[in-house]
Amino acid sequence: MEVTVRIPTPLRSLTGGEEAVKLSGATVREVIDGLEKAHPGMKDRLLDDKGVRRFVNIYVGEEDIRFLDGLDTALESGQEISIVPAIAGG
Repeated sequence: MEVTVRIPTPLRSLTGGEEAVKLSGATVREVIDGLEKAHPGMKDRLLDDKGVRRFVNIYVGEEDIRFLDGLDTALESGQEISIVPAIAGG
């Protein structure tokens, strides 16, 4: 299943400036593993030993994976995954 992963500006240096990449995977975990293979260093910026880093949000469509099945969230072909770094503001 091919999905599109939207890459935030701070991580685009790892993707050669690409704002979106197409990858295959049945779950978010598989897509992140594929992202790491294609763009080394990406996984460390997204995940820690507990799962998704505290200040990173990952969405499948409009839904935060924390409210779905986390990294095991199933994907369908054509879906879009957005990586959104949490930013503080005032």
